[in-house]
Amino acid sequence: MAEVSDNRWKGAPPSGWEVLKTNRAAMAALVFVVTVAVAAVLVPIFLPEAVKQVSEDSFFPPLSRSVDGTRFHLLGTDLNGNDLFYRLMTGAQVSLGVGLIGALVSLVIGGTYGMVSGYAGGRVDGAMMRFLDVLNSVPSLLIVMIFVSGFDGYFKDALDAVRLWGQENDWRWVEGLAGALLPYSRIAILVLSLGLVQWLTMARIVRGQVLVIKEMAFVTASRAMGQGSWAILWKHLWPNLSTIVLTCLTLTIPAVIRDESFLSFLGLGIDEPAASWGSLLRDGAQVINLLDSKWWLLAFPGVLMSLSLLALNFLGDGLRDAFDPKSGS
Repeated sequence: MAEVSDNRWKGAPPSGWEVLKTNRAAMAALVFVVTVAVAAVLVPIFLPEAVKQVSEDSFFPPLSRSVDGTRFHLLGTDLNGNDLFYRLMTGAQVSLGVGLIGALVSLVIGGTYGMVSGYAGGRVDGAMMRFLDVLNSVPSLLIVMIFVSGFDGYFKDALDAVRLWGQENDWRWVEGLAGALLPYSRIAILVLSLGLVQWLTMARIVRGQVLVIKEMAFVTASRAMGQGSWAILWKHLWPNLSTIVLTCLTLTIPAVIRDESFLSFLGLGIDEPAASWGSLLRDGAQVINLLDSKWWLLAFPGVLMSLSLLALNFLGDGLRDAFDPKSGS
């Protein structure tokens, strides 16, 4: 294992993970992101059922008990008496899930498009890049809004039809699954549309790396041995792109979360009673005033979302510096 002295590595060159471990900011960010993700999954499971229900405890401040004394509201409640801590955790499930799935969609589309463009080269590469330029000229959020407004009704009707079909045929699990997905129909379209607009940057980065890697000796040897283009792309080029793709994926997640939060703030995101960080911020902004401010409804979602986005960006920067040192400084 390599040792560091006088800011120089001695021995074998360190791996990317070894370099990442020396980055305190990136490691702290990784611990924070993992902690939030684990808490978002586990905490709602173990909270008392009474806390998860709508109550008469409207606008209770943090660290307060319910009227009947059976519930403790750690972060207070909202207009409908919903416990803010529970909604914050379930909102984290939605926001982080949207960020991860949207980033994966952009990875699949952008990674494939960039590899094909960079490997093909010539006129094919030029035409594919001009197509990207055209897509970049269209405001991405406008595309997302059109997708959500245009397809949300059709998707809800389809889910409702599946639910009714399951009810008629006594398939309870189909009925239950379709019914559970109904409040999330808009967010599903949102995830898909955000992935479809976020892949442009991914495609450019992957294409640039492929242009360099495809001229290396092992790719030339693979061609000489008669391997096909698709085999070279997936067996040789893609494994060598894994670290830069991981970095891009980490930086894409906060971008997707920001877009989802903005659209949810405008009322184009998840439907009630489900929540995301953006919808919680919208609810908090609606009750903020100078005379009787319910500050906790805006402060806690805003702080948690800001810290999570900051941590994801720190982690992405740390991964970039560790696995692609030439991109730093």
